[in-house]
Amino acid sequence: MKKGIHPEDYRFVVFQDKAADFKFLTRSTVKTNLTIEWTDGKEYPLYNLEISSASHPFYTGKQKFVDSAGRIDKFNKKYAGDYFSKDKKSKKSK
Repeated sequence: MKKGIHPEDYRFVVFQDKAADFKFLTRSTVKTNLTIEWTDGKEYPLYNLEISSASHPFYTGKQKFVDSAGRIDKFNKKYAGDYFSKDKKSKKSK
């Protein structure tokens, strides 16, 4: 292995999702100055997350689906009439 390219500080870190009040302990090389006392009584570095599996819409089932049928209806209403009609094209060719 090449020297000086691998992280030296591979340690246990607590990741905390503030939005879902969810924490988990894992190993990481992430740099942080914050610490927290874990359930085992030891103090670990703390890294705050904006989103995790506990708050992500895909994992929580609160995902919004795009209404593609509604978009098609909206398009058809907007451009309804003779804009796409065959008669208009035939009139232009005359």
